[in-house]
Amino acid sequence: MDLHDFPVHLKMSIAWGEMDAQGHINNINYFRYFENARIQYFQEIGLMQMRNITGTGTVLAETTCKYLKSLRYPDQIVVGARVKSMSQSSFVMEYLIVSEKLGEVAFGEGVLVMYNNKKSETELIPLVIREAIKRIEDNPDL
Repeated sequence: MDLHDFPVHLKMSIAWGEMDAQGHINNINYFRYFENARIQYFQEIGLMQMRNITGTGTVLAETTCKYLKSLRYPDQIVVGARVKSMSQSSFVMEYLIVSEKLGEVAFGEGVLVMYNNKKSETELIPLVIREAIKRIEDNPDL
């Protein structure tokens, strides 16, 4: 995996308070880094605006993380996000965390289900979002 394979990148600074008693970044923070990159991706495809107007957004149904190296303060990271696959009402995102000091430190996946908060029900991925994902991924077959 390489950051060049991810259309959305988000640079972040590691904070002192993210470390735990073991002296490395606590595992929960990796999921926050994934979330921040996911929200950036959603902003770039117009999903955040759609959610604000129509109530249609996503819920995280499943998430995983493979830890390769331990992050420590101080450091800068870049988190890459991309969509790996889509079905009728969900899609799978992949994430890659790269440290300035350590290189690749973690990768993960998340299954996102389209969900209308106003109706409290799942929905099909709207065509405009499906097309925006294909465009940002530069993959018409996705």
